[in-house]
Amino acid sequence: MDHCLRPMLLSRQVTCLRPFTASSLSICNDQIPLCRVSSLASLRTRHLRQRRNAHTKRNVSSTASNVVENNPVPLEIPRSRPLSCLPLSTIIRSYLITSISSMPFLLRPSLAAMSFLAHTKSPLFNPDRNPVLHCLLKKTFYVQFCAGETPSETRTTIADLKEIGYTGVILGHAKEAVLTDEEAAGLNASLDSPEQAALNEEEIATWRRNTVDTVHLAQKGDFVALKFTGAGRQALQHLKATIPCSREFEDAVHEICKSAQEKGVKLLFDAEQASLQQGIDNWTMYFAKRYNKERALVFGTYQAYAKNTPAALASHLEMARKENFVLGIKLVRGAYLGSDPRNLFWPTIEGTHECYNGIAKAVMQRRYEGILQPIDGAATDFPRVSLVLATHNAESVRLADRLRDEQARKGEPRIELAYGQLMGMADNVSCEVVQTARARSESNDTNAEIPQAYKYLVWGKLGECMKYLLRRAHENKDAVTRTVEARQALGRELGSRMAFWR
Repeated sequence: MDHCLRPMLLSRQVTCLRPFTASSLSICNDQIPLCRVSSLASLRTRHLRQRRNAHTKRNVSSTASNVVENNPVPLEIPRSRPLSCLPLSTIIRSYLITSISSMPFLLRPSLAAMSFLAHTKSPLFNPDRNPVLHCLLKKTFYVQFCAGETPSETRTTIADLKEIGYTGVILGHAKEAVLTDEEAAGLNASLDSPEQAALNEEEIATWRRNTVDTVHLAQKGDFVALKFTGAGRQALQHLKATIPCSREFEDAVHEICKSAQEKGVKLLFDAEQASLQQGIDNWTMYFAKRYNKERALVFGTYQAYAKNTPAALASHLEMARKENFVLGIKLVRGAYLGSDPRNLFWPTIEGTHECYNGIAKAVMQRRYEGILQPIDGAATDFPRVSLVLATHNAESVRLADRLRDEQARKGEPRIELAYGQLMGMADNVSCEVVQTARARSESNDTNAEIPQAYKYLVWGKLGECMKYLLRRAHENKDAVTRTVEARQALGRELGSRMAFWR
């Protein structure tokens, strides 16, 4: 059973382990195993006890919070230990990894070692060539965050996730390029020599093949995530210079899009470092205009921690309105705090929360308001949109779900919406969405909103995954407080199991 439950790992704390306020108790408390139900009387007793102990600190804006006022009472889902359905091996592995992530004196050397392994050219330290290193990494960080090294391993992981109750997966190939300062400066050099041109074609062909293989691994209704930088140095150079992509690259993307259309799979074009983002946006809109005429096939990614995101999104919304295509929006908080200039971000985490929740609310209602305003001189009519809320923040998920449920009960039109969390992180948030969907599906309330839960996972050889794993480790470093609480939750679960054995 270990292999089928390994995606359900808690490597990051999410603030919903305690209610935010008595009035903001969730539709589905996250302290829920997937297959345990307690009595309604027990539920009410616990519900009252938590109401007495609820703290009042909130990390979202009052504007975003207003959507929950006077809404119907959310469904009550029985609660228990959130990690009780995980196998012991998973609990121990997660506890060890979160212990490293939450202790600076262990985290710093671990990050240094991972960075060395991600960038080394030495065969001795190549995880794909050193069997001892391969075994160590695969049984720890790799199995925590990645789906598999082969299509067979990946299919097994996807099937296990869907058996748990996920609507689908967001699948990506792990190869990516994260620029150092020296590499970014080097992109200004010419890459158009005959030798380099041949290498460019080879890199694009490899990226195309990996991405098409990923589309084939996905199933109808799934998403495939792709990074333009995976196509090699020429793509990096063109993105940085904000110039159109090469003919070879464009042909590759057209092949990927057509394969996805045939399979019934949607494509998420990932955001990347700030130095490349304008180029990524330009290319994303170029392909969206062609493939999003009836419904969203191509989704762009918008990072709420960036101060320019509301304006960038408003510009793309106006473009979609004028040219009559569906704008696909993947909304994230952002993952490049450690590498991008700090002045590009909101000065506080509260600013990021307000931006995220404000954009989500406006898009779901298809109405400009709050932080999302039309660009100067543009009409206020809202285009057709499709939204993926990719977040580990429990309150953001709950706010969105309450608004969706209210819209459903009132018979109001709703946009396409999915929730996504990374494999190996925020499993309590993911489980809450899964359990809410299951409870509402089994109820007699035909007007209730059935949320769609997705897990984001990557596949590829261990060596190809190293930069991805390094970024996951850096994200845990930037969320040390949450990681400490995750470790504490895992420790409590271990203690409970030891007590059971005695």
